[in-house]
Amino acid sequence: MQTIYLTIVLAPLIGAIVAGLFKVSREVAHTVTIAGVALSCALSFYAFKHLIFDGGEVFNQTLYTWMVVGSIHFEIGFLVDQLTVVMMVVVTFVSLMVHIYTIGYMHDDPGYQRFFSYISLFTFSMLMLVMSNNFLQLFFGWEAVGLVSYLLIGFWYQRDTAIYANLKAFLVNRVGDFGFLLGIALVLMYFGSLNYAEVFAAAPQHANITMQVIPGWEWSLMTATCILLFIGAMGKSAQVPLHVWLPDSMEGPTPISALIHAATMVTAGIFMVARMSPLFELSETALSFVLVIGAITALFMGLLGLVQNDIKRVVAYSTLSQLGYMTVALGASAYTAGIFHLFTHAFFKALLFLGAGSVIIAMHHQQDIRHMGGLRRYMPITYWTSLIGSLALIGFPGFAGFYSKDAIILAVQHADRAGATFAYIAVLVGVFITALYSFRMFFLVFHGQERMDHHTREHLHETPAVVTLPLIFLAIPSVITGIFFVGPFLYEGFFAQAIYINPAHNPFPADHYHGVLGFTLHGLLTLPFYFAMAGLATAYYLYQVRTDIPAMIQEKLAGVHRVLLDKYGFDRFNDWFFAGGSRQLGQGLWQIGDVKIIDNGMVNGSASIVAWFATVMRHVQTGYLYHYAFAMILGLALLLGLFVFSGTA
Repeated sequence: MQTIYLTIVLAPLIGAIVAGLFKVSREVAHTVTIAGVALSCALSFYAFKHLIFDGGEVFNQTLYTWMVVGSIHFEIGFLVDQLTVVMMVVVTFVSLMVHIYTIGYMHDDPGYQRFFSYISLFTFSMLMLVMSNNFLQLFFGWEAVGLVSYLLIGFWYQRDTAIYANLKAFLVNRVGDFGFLLGIALVLMYFGSLNYAEVFAAAPQHANITMQVIPGWEWSLMTATCILLFIGAMGKSAQVPLHVWLPDSMEGPTPISALIHAATMVTAGIFMVARMSPLFELSETALSFVLVIGAITALFMGLLGLVQNDIKRVVAYSTLSQLGYMTVALGASAYTAGIFHLFTHAFFKALLFLGAGSVIIAMHHQQDIRHMGGLRRYMPITYWTSLIGSLALIGFPGFAGFYSKDAIILAVQHADRAGATFAYIAVLVGVFITALYSFRMFFLVFHGQERMDHHTREHLHETPAVVTLPLIFLAIPSVITGIFFVGPFLYEGFFAQAIYINPAHNPFPADHYHGVLGFTLHGLLTLPFYFAMAGLATAYYLYQVRTDIPAMIQEKLAGVHRVLLDKYGFDRFNDWFFAGGSRQLGQGLWQIGDVKIIDNGMVNGSASIVAWFATVMRHVQTGYLYHYAFAMILGLALLLGLFVFSGTA
């Protein structure tokens, strides 16, 4: 299997190199990258079959030793277990759909080959991250996806907004990555190893060790390590307050919006915390911290989706909110539910983004939903697939999101740790908000009055098959994955070898499961179902029946509306404190360090000293012979005196 796993990783890399470093045609660029990702996808499904259905052994081997320092080995290796193969299937399948879709979306873009190179390289980086068996390789993949996302968000570098967005993403992620790196440093310092298996095996022995972060203030080693690692996840998975980069990343082309927000970069933090479950289960404080941060993100980022008018930004804030749900699951020790929602969310969120891109193509790159309407009769495939994605997102019974989201809310409801009550209220209210903003967008885009200009209306039609086929292929798992995987993922020990849950924390005991039908019927009797239906009905009433009411609500709640439009002031604060502070720091270092110390002090100062010394010496060089003779006699007398004095002594 080692050869297969190497092929899965290297195939997208080879495609990226060919498309990016060689002068090839558009056809060659998309053919070689799609072939590479398709091969990775097929082999990932084979690995899934081998491990799950054929009962194959977990693969955990070191492939290459980069460096040895004392007893510490820095290695490249793969760990392919149940958690890994799920991530591999999700990443490669969604990436393959995005690659195919890109042929249609980027058809006329001059950077066609470069874009295919980037997205293929992005896939390689994510596979290296999820398949790692040690912290060194994890950090390599972590930083690689950050770097490539920087290139992709700023792909249209002629736009100032794109450059602003990719710099913002890069800098915000550096904040999270600094905490992540400190967490890895603590692991190395106290465990003496970077290998997962060795660290996890030794974790219980370190459970009661304390350390002093501040003199006189004792911290649990596990709490400090887990919180620092989670700060890295807050950056990558866009949790408050490190969420500000994600909505602005919409400046990149729509295919990369789907790739970043669905299956790859933003889920890296969720995957990492699930992988680190043997550490997190030893710190109640860290779990409560994760729980509260996730709840805040799920509720307050969802509210921002209500006031967005850019079709891609509505879906982006939806991603933020759903990432909050996944994080809440992690904090409630429901790691399996978090990964389950990651799994289902990847398909329907990629579907919604690519559906939004299909609408944007048909609308001649108009993204404001206030200028759309009535697209249902022009774009039937996009309409039905977008409806499936929206129903899956709000957790409509029978769709994938219904099972994974219900599982999270159920786990939080029964969690017994600090912050659980607040988290339960937040995710419950979030269900209503999700349904409201999702179908607000859906009704404004596909139903009601046609609000586009005459020229756009005349040319409206369904997008080409290269765009619609990925929508259809993503719509299928958006419906069926919940039904097929709710039992294995949550109750039947699918992740038993990959994720550790303290038996006292386990929210899904096997004897509580009575089959898919029982789970579905139970879901129909719980509050989340009624909240979702209330949100859908409210959206229908406000945007189909009484379309005058939203403007009245906006007028009555003008203050709240301004706060939401201002995104709670996070962007202004970051621009003032971090960006402005960085500029002020740079200005100070330039004026004091560069101008005064280096230029005036060292460079110009040394020149001034030389000039002064030369001025003094110029007076000695008179050109008169008797002056030089006098200087020679004086020097000779000084030497003679020195000789006599030293001889006497």
